[in-house]
Amino acid sequence: MFDRDAVEPAAVNAEVPHAARIWNYWMGGKDNYVSDRAAGDAVAEVYPQIVTMARQSRRFLIRAVSFLAAECGIRQFIDIGTGLPTMQNTHEVAQGVAPESRIVYVDNDPLVLVHARALLGSATEEGVTTYVHADYHDPGRILDEAAKVVDLGEPVAVMFMGVLGYEPDLAVVRAIVERVMDATASGSHLVLWDGTDTGAAVVEGAEKLVESGGAPYVLRSPEQLGRCFEGLELVEPGMVPITEWRPDGDAARIDAYGAVGRKP
Repeated sequence: MFDRDAVEPAAVNAEVPHAARIWNYWMGGKDNYVSDRAAGDAVAEVYPQIVTMARQSRRFLIRAVSFLAAECGIRQFIDIGTGLPTMQNTHEVAQGVAPESRIVYVDNDPLVLVHARALLGSATEEGVTTYVHADYHDPGRILDEAAKVVDLGEPVAVMFMGVLGYEPDLAVVRAIVERVMDATASGSHLVLWDGTDTGAAVVEGAEKLVESGGAPYVLRSPEQLGRCFEGLELVEPGMVPITEWRPDGDAARIDAYGAVGRKP
């Protein structure tokens, strides 16, 4: 089952740095332009660890999704703010464990839709991979559209992977997460990671991103991110640097924290 609703993308402006393309550049992808690489390099000049953060974030996603599919029996995933597809995307990891898994990608960026159309073609025959064009500030729409694909009466994994810093107000962030999780069944899980203000260099990197024409991104403390999990049961090891969440290799500390929480 594929969702190929026609959403005409806005004209691509290669001269202006684009958040998803900059991240794609740091991830080692090819879907970026000179302006994106220039902005990405400006950040990396003052905060070289940003490239490590980008690539380690995908390793965190792989470990978290694999854990949920293999050990928790989760067969439904809502990935909110998915960004440009690269490699080992959520549906590939989940369906690699359980081919019948159903994945809903959500993003408000028309550029992502263009790439998502190609991504949707790689879904397994047994499962579902679909895309919802929506902003996470509209959780009602996300839930309404997701409910066409997933059964919210059964456990689902809700994912916010490095995207909530685009909303400057923590109260709004918490309300968005709470609204989505309130609509899910017992046994559902929240997967969340974000960049943190845990070092001077990463803060300088965020400032450099804005100076280079990139969209502002708010870095929060691990304690602030942890407030998004209130009412949930944190899965061990809790809120930690993403390299330390059930590590599969180098667990060097970085300025990005994440956790997985279970809804009782």
